[in-house]
Amino acid sequence: MSAAELFSLQGKRVLVTGASSGLGMHFAKLLAGAGAQVAVAARRTDKLQSLVEEITRAGGAARAYALDVGRAQSVRDCFDAIGEWGVPDVVVNNAGVTVTRALLEQTEEDFDQVLDTNLKGNWLVATEGARRMVAAGKGGAIVNVASILGARVGGGVAPYAISKAGVIQATKAMALELARHGIRVNALLPGYVATELNREFLESPAGEKLRLRIPSRRFGQLTDLDGPLLLLASDAGAAMTGACVAVDGGHLVSGL
Repeated sequence: MSAAELFSLQGKRVLVTGASSGLGMHFAKLLAGAGAQVAVAARRTDKLQSLVEEITRAGGAARAYALDVGRAQSVRDCFDAIGEWGVPDVVVNNAGVTVTRALLEQTEEDFDQVLDTNLKGNWLVATEGARRMVAAGKGGAIVNVASILGARVGGGVAPYAISKAGVIQATKAMALELARHGIRVNALLPGYVATELNREFLESPAGEKLRLRIPSRRFGQLTDLDGPLLLLASDAGAAMTGACVAVDGGHLVSGL
């Protein structure tokens, strides 16, 4: 099998959560370009429609679905709707939010908002996706989008860091139990990549100081994540499960 065939997603159906902006929108376009039929899901369905149109114009196949990952019924309803198209072969568990505020100023509402989306939502989508794959009698792949902040930590984002540390451990727990069903579960740990969530900070003086602490002296580009995501989603990563792949320009190995 050629390298192109290994990384191909031709004939596969993929669900991407949090696809209305940032990483999720980029991932949806990438996966469609690799041949997948892409189900894009988010709370902001207006942005999803324009994404579907863009993918379709480029010759791909995509459909939009409303989804609030923090609500179990919404997750079930979304998978029911996608099921009319076909059970996903790959789930890219990308939906996430953050609240940037000093720890002593964080509120219970801040904590709940972030954990409900980033950790509980990740768990709800992954487990429901796995149930559908098992019921359909097929294996599959789940890619959880974590963060290097789940492995180390930064100031002002305590709930986010806590949630992403949970996603890393959840990935390993899921991989252990789902391997027997032929379902691979891996995590992608992006470093600092400019998106709607963090662009203002990265362009600030504090962001410049952060950049200088990264061994490669650069923030990530969305395209830096393309190869790692395709590896984890495609047959090229057939022997990988429980892996947590950092794409961070060496940030995690920077000196203390």
